[in-house]
Amino acid sequence: MTVDPQQETPRLVRILMTEEAIYGLILISGMIVVSGTTVGTAIDALVTVAITVVIFFAAHVYAGTLSRLAETAGASGLRASLGAAALQSSGLLAASVVPLTILVLGTTQALADDTALWTALIANTVLLAGLGWVAVARWSSHWTARILGALIAACFGGALTLLKGLVSH
Repeated sequence: MTVDPQQETPRLVRILMTEEAIYGLILISGMIVVSGTTVGTAIDALVTVAITVVIFFAAHVYAGTLSRLAETAGASGLRASLGAAALQSSGLLAASVVPLTILVLGTTQALADDTALWTALIANTVLLAGLGWVAVARWSSHWTARILGALIAACFGGALTLLKGLVSH
């Protein structure tokens, strides 16, 4: 009896191993950079990121539902298509938990505003590196390939973190 690798992988890991999760972290970093160019407060970034993530999640679910219905000429059914699209897009929401938590710490003054913004950007970059490492580890046992995967993923977050540094000064 063969075991499906998807069944052995914890659900959260499967959600985080989606393009939506990686895209979500990059989107969140971009929104932190953009929100930081206005007032630069953690509450500004928190509101901007939370609203943007919800809108992008809804847009992904809508597009995924339409795509599934179109591919099957409606045979997949609205409920099943909507559920599959929501599950596929849930990586966007899951990816937002860590940076939103950090931004909440900034809004409560547990962290200074600037510290919260920078910490969220750095955390996103570290998370991207981790996702890159794990994704490559699923198909390659070579540590050099894993490091390269981690570095490439981290570069997306790093580029936005550098942009924040340029915009802030």
